[in-house]
Amino acid sequence: MKKNNPIDAILQEHSLIIVDGAMATELETQGCNLDDPLWSASVLLENPQMIYQVHLNYFRSGADCAITASYQATVEGFAKRGLQEEEALELIKKTVVLAKSARDDFWQEDPQSDKPKPLVAASVGPYGAFLADGSEYVGNYGVSDKILRDFHRQRMAVLIEAGADILAFETIPSLQEAKVLISLLQEFPGTYAWLSFSLKDECSISEGTLLQECAKLVNECEQIAAVGFNCAPLDYVTGAISNLKSYTDKPIIVYPNSGETYDPETKTWHGQESCHTLESKSKEWYEAGARLIGGCCRTSPKDIEAVAGKWR
Repeated sequence: MKKNNPIDAILQEHSLIIVDGAMATELETQGCNLDDPLWSASVLLENPQMIYQVHLNYFRSGADCAITASYQATVEGFAKRGLQEEEALELIKKTVVLAKSARDDFWQEDPQSDKPKPLVAASVGPYGAFLADGSEYVGNYGVSDKILRDFHRQRMAVLIEAGADILAFETIPSLQEAKVLISLLQEFPGTYAWLSFSLKDECSISEGTLLQECAKLVNECEQIAAVGFNCAPLDYVTGAISNLKSYTDKPIIVYPNSGETYDPETKTWHGQESCHTLESKSKEWYEAGARLIGGCCRTSPKDIEAVAGKWR
């Protein structure tokens, strides 16, 4: 039985899907120490209820979609902590369970006829996130397709098994990894995903491939429900949307950073948040062609609430 495309289903009834904001930033605000190769996935081991609460806060702020805390949750990463494969897989599944539980509790407390029931998007972070060296902002890992396939396949399978509404292939820096993810997606008929790249500039993804080539790739795959970019500087976003829109009819998703710059070597943020907020730029991005808008690193429920207030 063919499943419905969850993004198309919402966009047929609503003009915009509001995606949530940063998970790690909120966990740090609540006192979590994320100076860890597992990043926010480390909280799955220590205090998973905090992840549930962050999801709930975003839903209450107006998010139509939660992204799970599985970005850096991998069997290989958990193995370095001494966990067996079965334990690691259960933790990866738990990221979906926590988000679904927060979504369902929110919907029960506040069902709304004027907005869609929120989606749960299972984050499938790049190989570079597991490396924890910032290479998701560079690409060119220097590994084979087989290594990438073996790395991603099992995690994708358990996230789908856990009941995610859609997969979020996010912060993908290279065409090679995008091709591998799309080929794996075809092993799971009826499953949809969005594909979100990290950007080098307004015209190309991190490794230098032009957005035109990325669009050509996703246009050939029905299971890719949306395409766009995340974890990008605000200044690139409008131009990149316009560029990508020229080459695809897929819905475009954008969830950029706050405006600060990340240094992958020191793992620190520099500069100040941009004077252009998600709220002030969301209309411009919508007019350029974006239909899913949210925030990535250094954004908060307040940012998502401001966007929701502008659109609803």
